[in-house]
Amino acid sequence: MTSARPGPRVPTATYRLQLQPAFPFAAAESAVPYLASLGVSHLHLSPVLEAVPGSTHGYDVVDPARVREELGGEEGLRALARTAREHGLGLVVDIVPNHMAMAPRHNHALWEVLREGPESPYARWFDIDWAAQDGRVLLPVLGGPLRSQRDHLVVDGDVLRYHDHVFPLRAGTAGLPLPELLDAQWYRPVWWRLARTELNYRRFFSISELIGVRVEDPEVFDATHAKILQLLDEGVVDGLRIDHPDGLADPDGYLARLHEATGGRWTVVEKILADGEHLPETWPVAGTTGYDALRHVDGLFTDRTGAYELLGRYRAFAAPQTDRGGNWEATVRRAAYKVLTHELATETDRLTRVAVRLCAASPDLALRDRAPWALRTALEELLVRMRVYRPYAAGDASAVVTEEAAQEARLAFVVAEEAEAVGIVRRLLVEPPGGPSAPDHADRVEFRARFAQTASALRAKSVEDTAFYRYVPLLSTTEVGGDPGSPGVSPDDFHAYCARVQRDWPGTGTVVTTHDTKRSADVRAALAVLTECPERWARLLAEVTRSEGGVPDGQLAWAAWQTVFGLGPAEEERVRAALLKHVREAGMYTSWTEQEAPYEEAVTAFVAAGPCGAPGEQVAAFRKALDPHVRANVLGTALVHLTMPGVPDVYQGTESEYRALVDPDNRRPVPYPPEAPGEKDALTAAALRLRARRPEAFGVSARYAPLTAEGPAAGHCLAFDRSGEVITAVTRLSLRLAEAGGWQETRLPLPPGRWADVLAPGREFTGHARVADLFEQRPVALLERVAEGVTEGVTEG
Repeated sequence: MTSARPGPRVPTATYRLQLQPAFPFAAAESAVPYLASLGVSHLHLSPVLEAVPGSTHGYDVVDPARVREELGGEEGLRALARTAREHGLGLVVDIVPNHMAMAPRHNHALWEVLREGPESPYARWFDIDWAAQDGRVLLPVLGGPLRSQRDHLVVDGDVLRYHDHVFPLRAGTAGLPLPELLDAQWYRPVWWRLARTELNYRRFFSISELIGVRVEDPEVFDATHAKILQLLDEGVVDGLRIDHPDGLADPDGYLARLHEATGGRWTVVEKILADGEHLPETWPVAGTTGYDALRHVDGLFTDRTGAYELLGRYRAFAAPQTDRGGNWEATVRRAAYKVLTHELATETDRLTRVAVRLCAASPDLALRDRAPWALRTALEELLVRMRVYRPYAAGDASAVVTEEAAQEARLAFVVAEEAEAVGIVRRLLVEPPGGPSAPDHADRVEFRARFAQTASALRAKSVEDTAFYRYVPLLSTTEVGGDPGSPGVSPDDFHAYCARVQRDWPGTGTVVTTHDTKRSADVRAALAVLTECPERWARLLAEVTRSEGGVPDGQLAWAAWQTVFGLGPAEEERVRAALLKHVREAGMYTSWTEQEAPYEEAVTAFVAAGPCGAPGEQVAAFRKALDPHVRANVLGTALVHLTMPGVPDVYQGTESEYRALVDPDNRRPVPYPPEAPGEKDALTAAALRLRARRPEAFGVSARYAPLTAEGPAAGHCLAFDRSGEVITAVTRLSLRLAEAGGWQETRLPLPPGRWADVLAPGREFTGHARVADLFEQRPVALLERVAEGVTEGVTEG
């Protein structure tokens, strides 16, 4: 590699493209002129390395040394980069260090491990527990118990076939009878249901099709990052998005190694921060991918008081038990217990084995004589009380696994001496692991790492993938990075957040819609209006529910009606698919692994007859009556996102009004240019072009200052000043505003100078601007300081 790399270039704005066979590099290249005209500085590409054939997302990598052929291969990527450069754009690429696809027929490294076992040079790549399962990799691929599937296991030369699966045979075993042949392999094909308790490799969350990669090993890091580093070194790629660093054994060490290898290129990490949690200061990154920004932007347009009233109406309508969707904290706790004992049972077993080993071999007698069940219980009780995704090696585990949580965890034990297991587990997490020469050093390091990895998987599965589908009073708050138990963000809290971002992480990413959001920003913006009219919403639902029978359950009905309200004109197939995913994730009446056909059929029938049937027309009419307030939230969300501190990432198609539900609905290719651009397109382009034209007003050395309106409706105007050069002003809670009599004589004191309305050329303001005039044409305003001497069209305060 060359020694003189260009310095890190911080994007002014990025545009996310979901690459897939239906939208390859060539399609992205064709869209470059349009995307450049928007005003972004970089294209943000989903994973580009070789993935499972047909993959629509690319996170199931099979070969990190090759650019994906289905997308156009390396030449296609280089051609895209050249065209992007010609139009002034760079490339940011999403990379996946945590896992690869468990697809041996496509994953050469994994194939060799299954063929040669732990002696394979690739064995160190994968996080496999060779001490378990008699030293064989469990492969949960069979459709039933082995006896019922044996006729489908066919030896074909030097491979073993099972339907679409192909596995290598260990040398010299092809001629053995099937039972002996299976016993002679370095792997064990089993019924897929055994994965829950018997699996002996680390997964991505609970997805057995994705196997964990040991990038903490320097050789594995080098092998799996060589192609990406080459593309960075040769200027094809400019920056990186890091997928799921929480799954790594040592995120601190990984990010430090990556920072050195890339020469400090602009890098953001997909880190979900809990409310009040901050990104580790030691991480050499520009910041997060932006889910913390999403929570704050959404919260601005949510009426906190109305959200709690909506919760009361929801409880009365659905009558859920407190721990099954009626109370947020109780719902999360119940979901966490369920995930630990079901989806993550094998991960908990592995962690328990390390704890047992540490205690049994410890020279400290206080750790001896600890029953495995007690250590497992202590681990479970501490894990379910985690309020963040995981502790980090560079942080203080005692601040994450708190003594207060430990005190609660002890209540799970009847015998006081057995409750001591909680303190022992916490001690193993909090105490430094000692020097490398200590006999238990390796086990202590492994215990801390696996606890952190299990904690992050638990948080994701129990909160994002379970509780978010059980606790549904307001669907717009059940979003990645969100906190449904604390809906709404005050202007003061929003300003404090923005000031902190500008000070500490000015190059961080910000988002409002991604490939992982459960509902796009425009759907959530519409749903937030319901917090301004909770009584009207509950009354409407009571009416449409009375007129339509066959409701499967109250929680599902409440979520279904909100879904079609947020989506607007409802396409039955999209709503049906999203709601079937909803009920399976919730896991209360059906699930992905135990599907209850009668219940799912009832859901399908309800969607067709209710939300997407004649009663749905009443909800459509209700939404139409609220259109001005939905518009205010949609435009306000977009403008705040595009002008607040950080680097905004515009998800594909969201420059236009974009209504999408959970994946795969939100990963569909979109047309370029948009078929029918509207006012949101104009706003997005104006804001992005302003950022490109005035980078000093928004960049890492910019300033952020709140502006406070004065008058009877001051709380409904959210405004801020960027570096004394740009002002953003938006309307919040516009329905409440209208009911209170409008803006009246509310004014916004502007900094000295003349300010031109970027969204309406010819309009200018100065002094104390009347907010009613400021928002005369639209519920938002974007002002730019203009040179002295320009006097036409001035509105004086």
